[in-house]
Amino acid sequence: MALLPWHNIETVLLDMDGTLLDLHFDNQFWLEHIPQKLAEKEGKNIELCRQEMRESYAKVEGQIEWYCLDYWTEQLGLDIVEAKQEIAHLISLRPDTIPFLDALKAKNKKVVLVTNAHPGSLSLKVEKTQLDTHIDELISTHQFGVTKESQLLWERLQAHLQFDPAKTLFVDDSQAILDAAKTYGIGYTLGITNPDSKKPENKLHGHITTNDYLSFLDDIC
Repeated sequence: MALLPWHNIETVLLDMDGTLLDLHFDNQFWLEHIPQKLAEKEGKNIELCRQEMRESYAKVEGQIEWYCLDYWTEQLGLDIVEAKQEIAHLISLRPDTIPFLDALKAKNKKVVLVTNAHPGSLSLKVEKTQLDTHIDELISTHQFGVTKESQLLWERLQAHLQFDPAKTLFVDDSQAILDAAKTYGIGYTLGITNPDSKKPENKLHGHITTNDYLSFLDDIC
């Protein structure tokens, strides 16, 4: 595993779902729970509903609508926030998250959560995990109107946070988003290969990768 030059990193920007939290909740919610609720609501076959939802997701993938609870509430005629509450017991931190965050804070790194998740989803997950007590600032990209896939987001984020890209580490589990950060000029990127604890690891290319933050704890300085 390649080493990160922690002595040169001042700011750490962190994704949430799959990066700090187990992605199992989100995969279960969008790929199983929502199709099941639609099948019950519309009297359709569950597999047909799964296929229709996959097609609906693909149409807006990477756009702000993909992450917007209001958009899906309107599109599907379901109360998405209420539906999330129904399986909120599945929301969980990765087991290596808190030791990693605390090590960063102990070395005076500025730690910022930057998620594409809707503010309603962010609030629910903070309520369930108390993640906010280990992070300096929580940001939903909805406040900027664009997602991390967009270069405009990175421009607006830098203007907001005033970070030095050359001394910034960005951590995410998405190939497209990691690539966007690197294109913008973020000095260091770290890809998470095991976002969902119930699924096989992913392959990410062009970035340092890890499946365990604990491997960095002795090196953070």
